[in-house]
Amino acid sequence: MILVAVFITTGTAIADEGMWLPLLVGMQKLKEMRAEGFKLTAEDIYSVNHASLKDAVVQFGGGCTGELISGEGLLITNHHCGYGSIQAHSTLDHNYLENGFWAMSQAEELPNPGLSVKFLVSMEDVTSTVLLGITDTVSEINRERLISQRIKALKADATKGNSYVVEVDPLYNGNQYFLYTYEEFTDVRLVGAPPSSIGKFGGDTDNWMWPRHTGDFSLFRIYAGKDNKPAPYSPSNVPYKPKKFLELSIKGIKAGDFTLVYGYPGRTQEYIPSFAVRQLVDQSDPCKIALRQSRLKIMGEAMASDQKVRIMYAAKYASVANGWKKWIGEVNGLSRSNGIQVKEEQEEKFSTWVNGNTARTAQYGMLLPQLKQDYQEYAPFSHARDYYREAIGSIEIFRVAAQFERLAQKLQKQSEFSSVDSLKLREFNAYLHTFYKNYDPAIDRKILSSMLSAYLQNVSAQFVPLDMLAAFRDVRHWPDTIAAEVFQRSMFADSLKAFALLQQLDSASIRDVSLDPAVKINHDIMEMYSQSVAPSLAQMEQDINIQLRRYMRATMEMNPRRTFYPDANFTLRIAFGQVQGYQPRDAVQYEFQSTLTGVMEKDDSTIYDYVVPPKLKKLYEMKDFGRFGEKGKLPVAFIATNHTTGGNSGSPVLNGKGQLIGVNFDRVWEGTMSDIMFDNSRCRNIALDVRYALFIIDKYAGAGWLLNEMKIVD
Repeated sequence: MILVAVFITTGTAIADEGMWLPLLVGMQKLKEMRAEGFKLTAEDIYSVNHASLKDAVVQFGGGCTGELISGEGLLITNHHCGYGSIQAHSTLDHNYLENGFWAMSQAEELPNPGLSVKFLVSMEDVTSTVLLGITDTVSEINRERLISQRIKALKADATKGNSYVVEVDPLYNGNQYFLYTYEEFTDVRLVGAPPSSIGKFGGDTDNWMWPRHTGDFSLFRIYAGKDNKPAPYSPSNVPYKPKKFLELSIKGIKAGDFTLVYGYPGRTQEYIPSFAVRQLVDQSDPCKIALRQSRLKIMGEAMASDQKVRIMYAAKYASVANGWKKWIGEVNGLSRSNGIQVKEEQEEKFSTWVNGNTARTAQYGMLLPQLKQDYQEYAPFSHARDYYREAIGSIEIFRVAAQFERLAQKLQKQSEFSSVDSLKLREFNAYLHTFYKNYDPAIDRKILSSMLSAYLQNVSAQFVPLDMLAAFRDVRHWPDTIAAEVFQRSMFADSLKAFALLQQLDSASIRDVSLDPAVKINHDIMEMYSQSVAPSLAQMEQDINIQLRRYMRATMEMNPRRTFYPDANFTLRIAFGQVQGYQPRDAVQYEFQSTLTGVMEKDDSTIYDYVVPPKLKKLYEMKDFGRFGEKGKLPVAFIATNHTTGGNSGSPVLNGKGQLIGVNFDRVWEGTMSDIMFDNSRCRNIALDVRYALFIIDKYAGAGWLLNEMKIVD
């Protein structure tokens, strides 16, 4: 309990830095928020006793946020968050990625199997239960065993007699634990999405950049059973009636206005030492950047020459490019902000504090030296993992081959499939249909050759299968030769052969699977990785995490008056700040808002990502902005100083009254290092102005019926 008290001690953090727990914001940050323009109470932000803002925010799909904007279960999120669902409904005849999709009634809304949203019901500090009696004298094995047992008991108790989803997650590197209770809805239907020429305008060229002119939004609706509770998809389900939905403000914004981002940020590492930052800047990020750049070149060339391939690979390309560009910005940002030097200066202060007291020296004196040694030993193994994941893991034929290998091994052990296995086979059959729908063997062949070559040239010989290493040394163009052989001989390069194999998978065909070249190469690399890399990595990461847990606790002891926010872990947080431009470099000053004028200035019919739809051009020429324009212009996006990261995509950006003014969708490129270090002078989140979304829905799409169920205020 002493540690928890330290965590909520009042104090001052860097302006606008932090991703704060909604439960604790009243005692931690409300005073600062009100000073910046927040008008509501802590109970308005989070409450289990009455409807609050948390009840209008959902965890959307596997890694985004969404928010309710009507009493009929209508929610808004990013276009890129709904991208997979939009693509799944798209064909050459009904290309919703290219042309957009708009339901003109609830009957036209499209179901999305596998898509779900979760509402946070409550969050609770369970540290005293999870860590009861656990001190540094308890071995790590016993610590993990006790924590696992206690978490299991807590989850069992919290889910007794209900259908809630419960998670218990560590905070502050395992020094604190919170229990989160969710209600999950699985009937989520696509309502509307602008064409990619609006929803993805600027494409990967503009990704992570400012100024931005992207209409990055899509609309979905949550459906429930007649009792307003979660229910599997059924035509008889009805729109969900939320406890709370957000008002949409079209009053407009100005520099200095208060902003609140409420969402599910993914992962941050704000408290790692300089050794970890140096490894990221010098080794990990450059490796991943280079590998993804090669894949993007291969996919991009194929997509540029074939419209069908462009549709097939649109989501894959966007996913690969997103991380690639983010890591480039992260390295540049940490370098410009002297990130390693800042961390080293913090560590010097820490060492001075530790050495100023004999008891502290005995307890913490070896922390930093041990961490430095741990990261040095960790480097070659993490390097091998990066290449395994980014190179070998990107070869699609290897993925499907590995799935078949697992099925064959299971059958070989059991002689025949059980009824449960038969169900899994049907699920695997569905997976294959999705896989081959968006798969081009020619592209994958080039990626295999490129990635295998990079893997063999850059990974230490001790992590490469011996026969593969010998062949590579003897044959200069061995990766090209292997790629040709794989795609000539492998059953999995041909969808018809793969489906035929699945239909007749029995003991007689197991041998064919084991001899398949894609299976064999992937198996050899996986086996080497699982034997030579994974076990050492697991042990090293455990050792590092033990030291980081102690370092976090010691840092808090050193700064008793500072309010520490926990690293993001995809649980609900708030981040507050203000609308503000920035100066990324000498003689460059960015304003806080972009407008439709900028869209027209970027218009270029020869570049796919900058083609402006004719109807949008016409609306612009006529200045037909309805009530969403401002002084003859139409706002598109704005930036603010909120601390955000991945997972915050789709998060509501609220004004001081708790009204929706924007939908968060990105960060500026110069500030992507905010996952490691927040710099208030250059870190900015990018949000779609809600007025642009409403304009597109009403004027461009002609789906004004949706506005009728919203509460729009000015």
